[in-house]
Amino acid sequence: MKRRNVLATVGTVAGGSALSGCLGVLSEDSNPNVVLGDPGNPFESEDVAYPAWGQRLPDVTLPAPLETRDVKLASIERPQLLTFFYSHCQTVCPVLISTLRNVQTHAHNNGYADEVALLPVTFDPERDTETRLRSYAEERNVAADAANWHFLRPSSTERAKAVVEDEFGVAFRRTEPEDMEMYMFTHTSLTLLVNADGYVERAYRDQSPDVDTILSDLERVRTA
Repeated sequence: MKRRNVLATVGTVAGGSALSGCLGVLSEDSNPNVVLGDPGNPFESEDVAYPAWGQRLPDVTLPAPLETRDVKLASIERPQLLTFFYSHCQTVCPVLISTLRNVQTHAHNNGYADEVALLPVTFDPERDTETRLRSYAEERNVAADAANWHFLRPSSTERAKAVVEDEFGVAFRRTEPEDMEMYMFTHTSLTLLVNADGYVERAYRDQSPDVDTILSDLERVRTA
């Protein structure tokens, strides 16, 4: 499916903020496909660009270049955290990756490393090669060879647009500096908590997601 609109206007992203999918008071509304209650968003899930609370994750398969295999997102069969980034980003993306890394560290230290999957998806496949992703993992102190970490890389720029923007509603636009090798992106932020059945439990739209909130939500989802 194609999302009807991208997550937000691209030009508002670099220095702005976005509402978090976890804001609001939980209501008594329920959905049989999810563990966490309605997050109290002022909109219906089907009316926003991204897969929101109670919705099925898009049926997307992406290459995992560090593992030489493909990963079907909706068929992982364990809770997952999914975010979107590019490795040359100097603003939002390091924070998003650090958030997933902190969850990875907490999972390792507390004995549930095999109960969660961490999936950062690059929308810059031109530069985010296998070699680059390995060096980036070292820079960010990520255990990229751990069984719960999966860098995902669309096969082309066109495929990145089709998946990241059309399927997940995350807008990104390449800038055009004089040094073309150092181009950047303006982009929106999204981190998804998905349950083992492939349904979205929470959509965190903050540029700096709260790790404690994510860990609390994840614990409820994985122990349900």
